[in-house]
Amino acid sequence: MLAALTASGAPSLECSATGPAFRRATSFLGAAGLESVVEFSHLPGGDLVAKGLLDLARSSETVEALLVSIATPRLRDLGVAVPAPLSDPEHRLYERLAREDPDSAHSRYNALLRRLTSFESALECVG
Repeated sequence: MLAALTASGAPSLECSATGPAFRRATSFLGAAGLESVVEFSHLPGGDLVAKGLLDLARSSETVEALLVSIATPRLRDLGVAVPAPLSDPEHRLYERLAREDPDSAHSRYNALLRRLTSFESALECVG
């Protein structure tokens, strides 16, 4: 269960999968809105997702953009505006990691997916 903060700043351990997901997303990250950073840093893996959203809006293929592309269906279900995802992100991410360091690609890939899953679960719980 995720500890969130109530309006008074006190910790709350409630997790509502049916309530609205917390998100401070601004308008769709179009060319004019690239400075409008989505604030997810308070969630585990939020740094990866925020950077991935900006990278996708810029059409940059980065590790973070590939992660967000993998998570696009669930993120959109949670109300996050995701720019057009990259195609075949799972394979492209693994290939990119393998090019950087073949010996650690598998463990790094799994670690990134765990962080992504943690983010999705946390976003679903905070409301």
